[in-house]
Amino acid sequence: MPRRILSEITELRSVAEKDAAELAKRSKLPMAMWNKPIYDPNDQYLGRPDAWWDDVALAWEIDSKAFHYRSDDYARTVARNTRYVAAGIVLLQTLPARLRTEPDKVMDELRAAYVAAAARPRPPGVTCR
Repeated sequence: MPRRILSEITELRSVAEKDAAELAKRSKLPMAMWNKPIYDPNDQYLGRPDAWWDDVALAWEIDSKAFHYRSDDYARTVARNTRYVAAGIVLLQTLPARLRTEPDKVMDELRAAYVAAAARPRPPGVTCR
């Protein structure tokens, strides 16, 4: 119930995403979009990254053990990440606990991922809706 209410009033779906959004703001990177579906050039669904920088096609996933650890969940997470990479998307994965225990390191990783994404041509036809 709290998760549903939170998602109705904001794009953020969890406390971890709230922490990530605050860190992203502190990073001085362009504004990210949150929880928006991404499609490949053939209009095939790739995923719904927690954060998305459309200008450079960077996806940020905050992947907790609670929602990604069981066998089926883990297989879905790996399949999603494979779709991102196959489409040319730069992907950064972060454990939620690190947002609070190592925020500066995570921010450095986020900035580095953005720089890496910006250093290559943006994959053509990857769209966010």
